[in-house]
Amino acid sequence: MIEGVNVEPLRKIPNDKGDIYHGLKSTDESYVSFGEAYFSNVNHGDIKGWKKHNEMVLSLIVPVGSIRFVIYDDRFHSSTFQQFFEITLGIKNYSRLTIAPGLWVSFQGMQIGQNLLLNIASIEHDPSESVNCPLEQINYNWN
Repeated sequence: MIEGVNVEPLRKIPNDKGDIYHGLKSTDESYVSFGEAYFSNVNHGDIKGWKKHNEMVLSLIVPVGSIRFVIYDDRFHSSTFQQFFEITLGIKNYSRLTIAPGLWVSFQGMQIGQNLLLNIASIEHDPSESVNCPLEQINYNWN
């Protein structure tokens, strides 16, 4: 596990008329603050990223489909400097992935059809607080 990354399994509550899937409570240990929530779709096989937020804490949930996340730590002061962490989230691994600022993240749609990501972000979107780089710039084997 990378310093500043937390994976918390979430509750699925069976219901005859449709299951209930927990997301985030303000009393959860990984909760920081609420800025905004948004959804992003990732096409099967497509890779989005690399992106590094300087202020935003990401709280990522995949309620539909399956998405593989890769996180890279390039923080010199970190105990996990130059390490990668990979996890696939979806209904089979229904968890919340929390990512601290300063870490690179990229993700890939793994299922044919819709792969839906929910980010419950700690701050409102501000394009000036994040940095993007091409996939090739961070050497990771996606195969």
